[in-house]
Amino acid sequence: MVSASNISKDMTAIAEKVRSGVRISDEECLKLFEQGSLGFVGSLANFIKEKKHGNKVFFNRNFHIEPTNVCVFSCNFCSYSKLYAKRDEGWELSIDQMLHMVKAYDGKPITEVHIVGGVHPKMDLTFFADLLKAIKTHRPELHIKAFTAVEYDYMFRKAKVSVKEGLQFLKDAGLNSIPGGGAEIFHPDIRKKICADKVDADGWLQIHETAHQMGLPSNATMLYGHIENYEHRIDHMRRLRELQDRTGGFNTFIPLKFRNKDNDMSHVAESSHIEDMRLYAIARIYLDNFPHLKSYWPMLGRQNAQLSLAFGVDDIDGTIDDTTKIYSMAGSEEQTPTMTTEELVNLIKQVKRIPVERDTLYNVIKNFGTTEIGEINKQLN
Repeated sequence: MVSASNISKDMTAIAEKVRSGVRISDEECLKLFEQGSLGFVGSLANFIKEKKHGNKVFFNRNFHIEPTNVCVFSCNFCSYSKLYAKRDEGWELSIDQMLHMVKAYDGKPITEVHIVGGVHPKMDLTFFADLLKAIKTHRPELHIKAFTAVEYDYMFRKAKVSVKEGLQFLKDAGLNSIPGGGAEIFHPDIRKKICADKVDADGWLQIHETAHQMGLPSNATMLYGHIENYEHRIDHMRRLRELQDRTGGFNTFIPLKFRNKDNDMSHVAESSHIEDMRLYAIARIYLDNFPHLKSYWPMLGRQNAQLSLAFGVDDIDGTIDDTTKIYSMAGSEEQTPTMTTEELVNLIKQVKRIPVERDTLYNVIKNFGTTEIGEINKQLN
């Protein structure tokens, strides 16, 4: 823990709360953003992380399917999508093409497929239900984590069904859990400037709350480092913390760094690596009821993701296998995001943490704490 010397009275009081397991307030969170040094917030976040998970860092073996980058929405921060009028410049995958992608992993110890993409007006609720059924028919044990609240909101409204009806339809087809994308920043003052035409904060939260009530766990995200301020970040995290108090349905919180290549916000400077680490640390301190904090390495870059393990992060996502373009198209350091299990384990071990392979719901598959690096592929690949 942090020494009480050379820190303010306010910081000392916050440190004592963290040490005692007492929740910090919005006002105290703001003080951390405004006054807390990187070392101070990092120490507190690491204390919480180790109290929850010891020295373990989780990852999984997964791949992504992005059905399309054609989208009816025009978010200013997005470098990925193509408007429907320019759909010839994008891609649109058929169910057979996506099932072929799944079959490419036959015989490989993949545990999760992550399905997200643009909001395409011709890819409707029935289309995606048929996709989930096809995947489950081919590989029943594969966990399907699919579609953001933005995609759900559009497909449910178009199908004229309620959120509960739509989710039940997809759950019956094979849906297992929901990713956290589309949250961006909840505060309306920012949301109307960066993504005015898609589901608002209340809609996003309602979809996730309904999913939790139906036994569908989910994740949560926040897009940071653009035109938002500290108060907007805290407002966003407070709404997530309140929902988690009600349902307990979120597995992990994933801060997503704004990248400024080839989008309508290219004039906005990206956050520094120091600010990235401060955000991770403060999120770990504030979101006391979230079991996990994830650093999404295809977005942050593998070295920075490795660094984040000292700032409260206990999960760095998965192998990915170069199956996502969302952040590479926005200028991430990872232009072809893929890591083998051996590389992920090595990345974690280099900072003296214990690599643990998990499934989507954080059930442990293998603890690599005693496995020599050279033995990993021999054992599992």
